[in-house]
Amino acid sequence: MRTDPSIDEIFAVEQKSVVKCPLFICGVSAGFPSPADDHIDRKLDLNELLIQNPAATFFVRVAGDSMRDAGINHNDILVVDRSLEATSGKIIIGIVNGDLTVKRLVRNETSCKLVAENPDYPPVEITKDTDFSVWGVVTSVIHQF
Repeated sequence: MRTDPSIDEIFAVEQKSVVKCPLFICGVSAGFPSPADDHIDRKLDLNELLIQNPAATFFVRVAGDSMRDAGINHNDILVVDRSLEATSGKIIIGIVNGDLTVKRLVRNETSCKLVAENPDYPPVEITKDTDFSVWGVVTSVIHQF
């Protein structure tokens, strides 16, 4: 049975400057290229796109592959909003017995589990004896190719 600490680093949000890049109104073709300059809709600020609540938002670096089937890979950066409610089905950053982890929260009337998105990792059952708290809700993932 594999376990995974999941979180490598935590970074605070610093909105020192605004960087706006072109946002195209047309979809990107996987076939023949089309001239794109005629289709610029507006400038898009990535802070505006990724960060809804700056005072409550942090970035964390992922360690491990327990969430790979959700599109979250080792060394990816997660955008985490601590002001959002952690409802069942959301991907969260949790603190389990002192360790930060990223998992899908699955809650019903009788149980609470943290579920990995990789079959190599078993669910973590949260019981009354588990020291558990939700640190934040993952809103986006940033990774490079």
